[in-house]
Amino acid sequence: MESGKQQVNGVGFFQMPLHYPRYTMKDYSDMPEWKLDRLLAEYGLSAEGDLDYKRRFAMGAFLWPDFHGVNQ
Repeated sequence: MESGKQQVNGVGFFQMPLHYPRYTMKDYSDMPEWKLDRLLAEYGLSAEGDLDYKRRFAMGAFLWPDFHGVNQ
């Protein structure tokens, strides 16, 4: 069974991993496909698609917008 996914009395549920990934855009751009697959699977996300799609998906899912310089 994939990490993060569990069964209790036949009912499946997702348990969020303890740590949020702390990768930069460059890290995702250079990350090998197997590592992207593991990262996405750990969070219960689909690893379907080509390497470019997986990289863009991971960046969209895990990178927060840069709010520096925005008036508050």
